[in-house]
Amino acid sequence: MNTLIKTGIIAIATLSIAACTTTREVERGALGGAAAGAAIGAGVGAVSGDVKVGEGAAVGAAVGAVAGAVYGNNKDRQYNGGTTRAPILDDRLYFDENTKRYYRYERGTNRTFYENGQQRS
Repeated sequence: MNTLIKTGIIAIATLSIAACTTTREVERGALGGAAAGAAIGAGVGAVSGDVKVGEGAAVGAAVGAVAGAVYGNNKDRQYNGGTTRAPILDDRLYFDENTKRYYRYERGTNRTFYENGQQRS
């Protein structure tokens, strides 16, 4: 029972840390990883006989949440140009003489977007 309580605390702490970020992929990865890890851990516990199903599910959820959060963090970094901060569009409008369209800069990544949200190349 001690192992189950410790593992539950680790899982809750991991999900709490993942929830403190400002991006979406970390949370999605942690949640999906926890769910998949709990299912796999419960299955291993049921088949092995050495580990109780609840303990296997708790350990699997903790490991899955950490792995999913790391995966989501990497995905955010790829999307946001190396930063884990959520992209924020600058309020100022700039005019492109070539396309005759207005655009905005995205802070942190220096990408630009037209007013309709389409990324400017």
